[in-house]
Amino acid sequence: MLPAISLGGLERYRVAADWKGTLAEIDPRDRSAIPGPRPEIEAGTAADIAEIDRLQEILYAQAKHALSVVLQGIDTSGKDGTIRKVFSPLNPLGTDAVSFKQPTPRELAHDFLWRIHQAVPAAGMIGIFNRSHYEDVVVARVHALVSAERIEARYGQINRFERHLAENGVTLIKFYLHLSKKEQRARLQARLEDPTKRWKFRSDDLAERRYRDDYMAAYQIALQRCSNQWAPWFIVPADRKWYRNALVARIVRHTLEALDLAYPPDMPGLDKVRIE
Repeated sequence: MLPAISLGGLERYRVAADWKGTLAEIDPRDRSAIPGPRPEIEAGTAADIAEIDRLQEILYAQAKHALSVVLQGIDTSGKDGTIRKVFSPLNPLGTDAVSFKQPTPRELAHDFLWRIHQAVPAAGMIGIFNRSHYEDVVVARVHALVSAERIEARYGQINRFERHLAENGVTLIKFYLHLSKKEQRARLQARLEDPTKRWKFRSDDLAERRYRDDYMAAYQIALQRCSNQWAPWFIVPADRKWYRNALVARIVRHTLEALDLAYPPDMPGLDKVRIE
């Protein structure tokens, strides 16, 4: 199960199991939980990442726990950027980032959780999911890829799957990167204008943007139905990239600190070993 985590002011971003609010009520530019000027906050983020790096080594050495970090959000919300800024400084031997794109024919021949379970991090690892099984209740809902009855059943299946992982040593934390329509437009425009970013632009991005309200509704349902003690959702204001990174890094750090991490005991007799 997820350990008891002391989040302080960051607790406001955690989605309660009985949350009945709306995404429209949450400001994507909010930065109230971590006070101070931007340089000070960014210095704190650097310190948090350094501590995550230290704790990751113990996690890897102990090989008792795994940490699974799920990143979800609409196009340009910053999933790639979060991985690059928060997790790339870590030892790559102890991390595994997986990007879930449109399912392949082989994946579609199995149940929707089959490809996800194969990518769950092993003991000692931090696994980062760029998109996840939540595509199967968000995209599938927006575009009616399966029946409403199957989507309804999937919420319960996801909750049971995540609880199974939590009961077997996998700590899950899920981040919804909350981006405003205005900021998404600016980021899409920046991709068009920057030759080094045009490779990221797809014509589908504009088509999907027309479904924004539908996506917001689908995410809202997923957040309300699938945030639990064992696998909580956090709604991260994502219009400010540096603040988004600060929140994710701080929550990941607190989560690792709450685990009973310790280096494994020394092998017997090491104090008598002499190297010649």
